[in-house]
Amino acid sequence: MQLVIGNKNYSSWSLRPWLLMQHLSVSFEERKLWLFTEQMKAHMQQVSPSLKVPVLIDNGLTIWDSLAICEYLNDQYLRGEGWPQQIAAKAQARSICAEMHAGFFAVREEMPMNVRREKAAIVLSDQANTEIQRIITIFSQCLDKSKEGDSATEYLFGDFSIADAFFMPIVIRFSIYQIQVPENVKQYMQHMLSLPAYKIWQADAIAETAVIAVAEV
Repeated sequence: MQLVIGNKNYSSWSLRPWLLMQHLSVSFEERKLWLFTEQMKAHMQQVSPSLKVPVLIDNGLTIWDSLAICEYLNDQYLRGEGWPQQIAAKAQARSICAEMHAGFFAVREEMPMNVRREKAAIVLSDQANTEIQRIITIFSQCLDKSKEGDSATEYLFGDFSIADAFFMPIVIRFSIYQIQVPENVKQYMQHMLSLPAYKIWQADAIAETAVIAVAEV
């Protein structure tokens, strides 16, 4: 099985299925396509119907789009454990992933993922700040609910799930752009940033030398 990804320093969409597979020990071969190069389109045409990454290739089957890849992995390799098992929690997890997948455009535009960026705050638009507050609300509500009962958890829905993988690029953005968050969200971010799987991605991202100018905010 092969996962085609972009630059680890910048490609937030690539990170999502990569982190899910790495953290949950799904075996795969990584193939990197450098973004915004003269050769990018030609290389994309060989593997990606959408001309975008990530792309998963498994036994002759090609799956593109990060959410579709995660759903496929959940069905084929994770025995359904990529989502919470309780129906209401699963519905909520899918809802917030869909919201992430289809929204938060100001955050994406004004705060591009850049793993090796020196941590520093920037001036953000009102729309970006509104989106940030919505994300903080999502985190807080999920974390509060996940800690109900006898067993405390450090993830959004009990065990690590597709939701955590999907919001990992946001965690990175909040960290590198020094977004102020409440204590429970700060603890969640610290836990996610300390995951061994993410440490591998981070080290590889820092080692890259390619620069995408528009993402250097």
